[in-house]
Order: sequence, then C-alpha cells, then structure tokens
Amino acid sequence: MAAKRSGAESKQSRRTVASPRPGQAPRGEAPLSLERIVASAVELLDAEGLDGLKMRRLADRLGAGAMSLYWHVGNKEAVFDLALDAVLEYRRSPEIVAPQDWRGEIIHMLEDWRAGMLRHPWSASLLPRRALGPNILSRLELLGKTLSKAGVADADLNVAIWSLWNYVIGATITRANFELSDDDRAAAQQRLTDLSQHYPTIERSRLLLDNDWDGAFRKGLDFLLDGLAPRQ
Repeated sequence: MAAKRSGAESKQSRRTVASPRPGQAPRGEAPLSLERIVASAVELLDAEGLDGLKMRRLADRLGAGAMSLYWHVGNKEAVFDLALDAVLEYRRSPEIVAPQDWRGEIIHMLEDWRAGMLRHPWSASLLPRRALGPNILSRLELLGKTLSKAGVADADLNVAIWSLWNYVIGATITRANFELSDDDRAAAQQRLTDLSQHYPTIERSRLLLDNDWDGAFRKGLDFLLDGLAPRQ
C-alpha cells in the first residue's frame, strides 16, 4: 500500500510541475496578454531590427510556447502592425493652449513623431508599408484638422498632409541610417574640397560636416509651414 501511495504522490508531483497551458504564464510572471506581447515585440525589434522578430523568439522572451501567441495575435504581420502603432501614440502637449497656435501644434506633433521613430528606428521603414492603426490615424486626423482650422483649403489638404508625412519619414530614415564618424565626415569633406571645381556649392556649404540634424529638421519644417500658411 505504501508503494501505491508513493506512486500516487509521484503522479501528483508531476502534475504540479507540468508546463503551463497555452496562454498561461510560468509561475511568477504576469499572464500572457496582448499588451505583454506588443511590449516584448517592441523590445525585440529595438534590439534586433525587423529581421529579428520571429514568433518563436518572441515566445521565448515571454516564457511561453509559440502556439500560445496565436491565442492573441493572428500572425507575425499582426504583431508588426500592433508594435508599430504602439510606438506612434501621440499625447498633445499641455503647453499648447492657444487655439490659433496652429504652427506650434504641428511642430510639436511632427517633432514628437520623428523623435518616437528615432527611438525605434525600425518604425520609419515599416510605416509606409503597413496598415495604419488607430494611433497613426488619430495623429493624421489631428494634423488634418489643425491645418484645416489654420485655413488650408480642402482642395489642398491632402497635399499638405502628404508633404509633411513625406518630410518626417524622409528625415527620419536619413538620420537613422546616416551614421558617420567625425573622421569619416572630415575625410569625405576633404575629398569634396579636392573636387571643388566639380562640386563648388556643396563644398562651400561644408555639407558633409553639417550634423545638426535636429536644427535642420526644425528649419526645414519652418520652410514647409511657411509655404502652407494661408495667404492673407
């Protein structure tokens, strides 16, 4: 009888340490949820880029089985969509209180957009080819509403929105991928100096030594907004 009781206890012990059911987190961890999946996907994308996001690797970070993820997301493409939209959430600045300060609203919105994508460099290249989620749609709605209230005609509204979109995306992708050391910049500029008879304008402006990315973005944005400002 003792042997039988020992066997029963052994079976009970094995049941106690059995693996969690699909969607159930290991002991000591938060339950698997869509929020945890998206947060971990963003961390994985930040660390390893677009090619690094694999469902098995994401499941390992979460301490779950790969099949458990599919209780919450349909496939890897859905994870991309959710992660992208998560990093594009926008909170309006409480400092912008004057309804007539349309430029301040847009500058804050677009600088925040660029800064968010630079914190997550994969997002700038992913955004143009993904479904637009609620956060980016809300951002575009606010952008369009602000431009419209500023006096941009409905006939010009789409052009204005896409012009600003293209500017932010282009500036972000360029900044995220243009990483040269000071020595590399100096060597490139010296080569321009040696070829100044062919490229006199960009050699004179010291183009390749200019690394004021934030200042250039803001000034370029001012140029665009000057052009969008309704004529009086």
